[in-house]
Amino acid sequence: MKHHVLKKTKTTYIAAGIGILIITLGIFYTYSADQAKIRGFNFGNKIQAIQDELKQVQSEFYFKKSMLGENQMTKDEFFEFTQKHFQKLEEIISKYDSLSPPDSFAKSVELFKISTQKQLESDRHLVEWLKTNDTADRVRSDLLLQESFEDEMAALASFNKAKNPAG
Repeated sequence: MKHHVLKKTKTTYIAAGIGILIITLGIFYTYSADQAKIRGFNFGNKIQAIQDELKQVQSEFYFKKSMLGENQMTKDEFFEFTQKHFQKLEEIISKYDSLSPPDSFAKSVELFKISTQKQLESDRHLVEWLKTNDTADRVRSDLLLQESFEDEMAALASFNKAKNPAG
């Protein structure tokens, strides 16, 4: 009889231990899923901030270029501005490297970075064209600008696919 009670008590402890283990795993899974959502949300905010900064920097560049075209700014003033512009773009490019994207977003981050690098090169060729009037620089700037746009569209598609894998 004592052996039967010990066996029943042992079984009860094992069952209770398994129950606690299942509850613990459930809590851990829920916590992990919540943490993954928070990391994903934070990553999304960081990439959006980089893209917003890039848009602002590029808007400023094209505004200054239009000022140059309307003789509201000298070439020297514009060229001085472009050095700061290039530096800002380099800083933006480095921000992509500081991201820790979830694996599913790594491709989109790489494409955003490539797009920004091509934008920088396009702007450099555009400035060189304004300095030298060499149409080869203007053509190269236009081609790089088109490639930059295509890379950005691919990055957005990849980002949205990673964000909504079932969609």
